[in-house]
Order: sequence, then structure tokens, then C-alpha cells
Amino acid sequence: MTHDEHIEEVMARVRKLELKARRLVKETFAGEYQSSFRGQGLDFDDFREYQHGDEIRFIDWNVTARMGSPFIRKFREERELAVILAVDVSGSSEFGSIHFSKREAAAEAAAILGFSAAGNGDKVGLLLFAKEAFFYVPPAKGTRHVLRIVREILMAEPKEAGTSIAAACDFLIRTLRRKAFVFMISDFFDDPIDKPLGKLARKHETIALQVSDPMEMSLPKAGRVVLTDPETGWEAMVNTNNANLRMGYEKLMRRQAEGVRSICKKNGIDLAQISTDRDRLGDLHRLLKKRARKRTR
Repeated sequence: MTHDEHIEEVMARVRKLELKARRLVKETFAGEYQSSFRGQGLDFDDFREYQHGDEIRFIDWNVTARMGSPFIRKFREERELAVILAVDVSGSSEFGSIHFSKREAAAEAAAILGFSAAGNGDKVGLLLFAKEAFFYVPPAKGTRHVLRIVREILMAEPKEAGTSIAAACDFLIRTLRRKAFVFMISDFFDDPIDKPLGKLARKHETIALQVSDPMEMSLPKAGRVVLTDPETGWEAMVNTNNANLRMGYEKLMRRQAEGVRSICKKNGIDLAQISTDRDRLGDLHRLLKKRARKRTR
């Protein structure tokens, strides 16, 4: 495939994703997005007379002196958000055993979130990372900007195939000056991730979307096969007919998933599972409903 043919294929995928994401956002997602995320501050709205129980620190003494009785400043929530989509495009993101690769599943989730943010007047930014954080698009508004983000996710070609959650977290901490909402979209096949994610979550509201493929979680019974690590190139011949080997592998993968859940819970990070064989909208719905319930408590 030539370079021009590759570009055309990617753009066809972007257009298809755009139509699907716009429809999903319009029909079912926009309201839940808005109800699940707060703005980053308060804007002055008006003055009103002081009432018992009001915060004394909000009394405006100049207005109070003019009116002869206490008046306080009223504020409204600042709705505009900065949403950062930090997407793992390492070697393992290319894996997919059914219809979608993990990269494509991540791009679809990013498109849904991006168009939701754009429809709400929020700014959206992008960080692509693999072994290092190598491509950054500052937050901006508009659907054309979201289309660029989706295209960049699908077209990214990192120099090194490995994964470094720490590098992504460090870049965002150094780069983002104001508090933002960060969606960390990755399979989280990296270690250690506890301290980097915890440090990021203390500075920015962080949401983790763990992308997976069903064949990663359970080996099929397919005889002797060569397994290749897409990030290191390491290969091994294994006999997948061996029941003990399959059980050990599943146990290892469950332990990895449980470790990510435990780290997110410890650091106050909401976590959603995004799979190549499931509807991404349903996974994101459950995440936003969970956040909405937390806001009303």
C-alpha cells in the first residue's frame, strides 16, 4: 500500500468514526457528559443581600457600605473545561482479534468524548504516547479540531513500540498549567504505574479507560503457536492445548487487571473497561452514570 493509499484509508475510517460518534453523542450521550463533569472554577454572577448561613468571606464590603446592609457576591460555575485525551499508541495497541484493533477502539472512545466536549463548548487536547510522550495538540474548540485528533490517533507511528505511562503523566504535569480532565486511554501493560498515575491524579482530575481484547484475557486452544510481544519483539513457542498453561495465563491477566483497578481506586481515579468486542458507548455510559451518582451524594 502506497503512502497516499494509506492516508485515504485512514481518512475513510475517520469519516466513518465521525458519523457514528456524532450520532451517538446527539442521541444519547451529550446530556450525561454535561451532568458528569464540573467546570474548573467560579465566575462572578451578581450581588444579593446577606442571609443567615451565607459565607462571610463572600461579603462585598464596598456594596455593603453603599447599601447600608450586608451584600454578598454570587457566583456561577464556570462550565468550560479543558479535556485531555492521553492515548497509548504503543505496539500493543495494534492488536485486535475480531473486528477492531485496540487503537481503533481507543480512537472511537476518543471521538465520542471529543464530540461530546465540543458540543458542550469545552476545549479538547491530545497527547499521544508510547515509550515516550511524542505528540501533543493543545486544547481547542470545534468539531474540526476533534476530527484532527481522531486522525492523529489512527495515523500515529511512534519511533519506539514500548509503553511508558510515567512519561505521559510527567509530560502532562509539566505542560498543563490549569487543572484539566485527563482521560488516560491505554491497556496499561506497563509497570510501575502507581506513582505516576497518583501524581497526575493529585494535580488533574484523571479518568482511566483500559482498552483490552478478549484474546488477551484467554488463550484459545489452538495447538502450538508462536506468541510475539509487539513492543519488544520477544517470541516464544507455546502449546495452547496445555490446560495448565492456559489457566496460568488467565490467572496472570486477571492479576494484571486487578492491579490496575486497585491502583485506580487507591488514587481516586474512575476506571472504565473498553473492549474491542463491545460497544464503546455502553462502557462510557456506565462511567458517566457512576460519576453523576458521585456528584449527587
